[in-house]
Amino acid sequence: MGIFRLSSRGLAGVCMIAGALLGQHGIPVHAAQSTAFNDASAACASCHGAIYERYLKTPMANASGPAADGLTPADFRHAASGIHYKVFEQAGRVWLSYEREGAQGARELKGRQELKYFLGSGKRGRTYLFEQQGYWFEAPINWYAKKQLWDMAPNYLSAGEMPLTLPVDPGCLHCHASGVVLALADARNHYSAAPFADGGITCAACHGDGTAHIASSGKVSLANIDAMEPVRRDSVCLNCHLEGQAAVVRQGRQLVEFSPGDNLFDYALFFVYQSENGSGGRATSQWEALLKSECKRKSGDRLTCTTCHDPHGSPSPQERVVFYRRRCLQCHSQAGFAEKHHPENPDCTECHMGRPPSNDIAHEQVTDHWIKRRGTGERLPLTTSGELEAVGGFAAGDRDLGLAYAQMAARGNQMAAVRAMGLLRGAEKQADKEGDHELHSQLGFLEQMAGKTQEAADEYGLALAANAQDSLAAGNLALIEAGKHHYAEAAQLWNSVFSHDPVQLGAGLNLAVVECALG
Repeated sequence: MGIFRLSSRGLAGVCMIAGALLGQHGIPVHAAQSTAFNDASAACASCHGAIYERYLKTPMANASGPAADGLTPADFRHAASGIHYKVFEQAGRVWLSYEREGAQGARELKGRQELKYFLGSGKRGRTYLFEQQGYWFEAPINWYAKKQLWDMAPNYLSAGEMPLTLPVDPGCLHCHASGVVLALADARNHYSAAPFADGGITCAACHGDGTAHIASSGKVSLANIDAMEPVRRDSVCLNCHLEGQAAVVRQGRQLVEFSPGDNLFDYALFFVYQSENGSGGRATSQWEALLKSECKRKSGDRLTCTTCHDPHGSPSPQERVVFYRRRCLQCHSQAGFAEKHHPENPDCTECHMGRPPSNDIAHEQVTDHWIKRRGTGERLPLTTSGELEAVGGFAAGDRDLGLAYAQMAARGNQMAAVRAMGLLRGAEKQADKEGDHELHSQLGFLEQMAGKTQEAADEYGLALAANAQDSLAAGNLALIEAGKHHYAEAAQLWNSVFSHDPVQLGAGLNLAVVECALG
């Protein structure tokens, strides 16, 4: 969800049309640091040298780092926008250059931006991060490894202009880097220093803080992941490998606070449509598909991610078929099975785990973990409506389920908006929801979508009382004030949003219109 706009019209002649625009309700739209890293896992190598050396070669260990260490040169022209992009190294620094060749006037575009870090091991893809005045952004282009090509960032493949204000998402950092710091309160991509301390996923990310373990020469034990109760054991992987259709962080919690040994579902709930086909075609979220498989249903808690995947090492392409077949035969161990079950094709995944195109990442495939008698390579249908349920069968209260439906409403699902409104109104009546700015902010958005501006204003007021930095509440309350011809109040709110969070372009455009009207 995002800031409402005063108008969908362009800014050409904005001063002449400002007065007319201010009477409209608008339409909704959605929403120099050091790059040197120490090897945070090196301290483990003295005792676990073999594991350490194997792990260094994995995608997880190489999921992020300084841009110069993960340079993948680019030189491509994007047809829809006519922009020529390059990624290159110059004097030890990595740069993104962009130019719309031959363009004149307003269409002219030429410049470059220094890239500080990379995200993505390169096995699936890679992007780069840059910084402006403490705000961190993703590059507008991505490397897609499966097809060995550069293209625009997801959701911008057909963009006619360059998206150079893509905020770094804390969730991406959380799962691609270590030592991630909390963003400042005013914007999710605003940091007082570098957004993370260590490149890649370190040992501590899965095994916990090893300071005492190392200092005591191993006498103080680390948490035994295999001995944890299943939900805490599984949470170590699901912390990054579960997305669902919607993720709702529980009130008063933040996902960055999760530590190995915690129950992930104490921090957040993940929702999918009940009628969803396995993973829904999501490239990196397969737990919900695995839960539907006969393998998981019959094995129960014995089957987890590491039953089939070795987090400390990846099999080579030559070893892959034998490696995974052995994993299957751990359960399918009846006499003669291995010899009789398709001896002509030992690749179990080829028949039972289809690899259709992804629905959420361009140029990518899904390894479907809804392990079927016969998997297919056809794209899985994308479910966009229906009843939501929490992954794993966890009970969801009105607040969390309502926020999940609100996320679906933001994607255009009108029935979800109705469900969200009813649930969030019910949740609002609970005394402990008075300080829940997200609940009030999203309920205000839904009320505003329904044309109930006074109710929306009341909700936005409650949201701002709980969190003065809630840009959604402030930006959309400003639109309501402008509708009442309270232009000075509207300008003050939009100025607060845009000065703290310049990614909120809707607030910036509205501010331009109002300030122009005010002279």
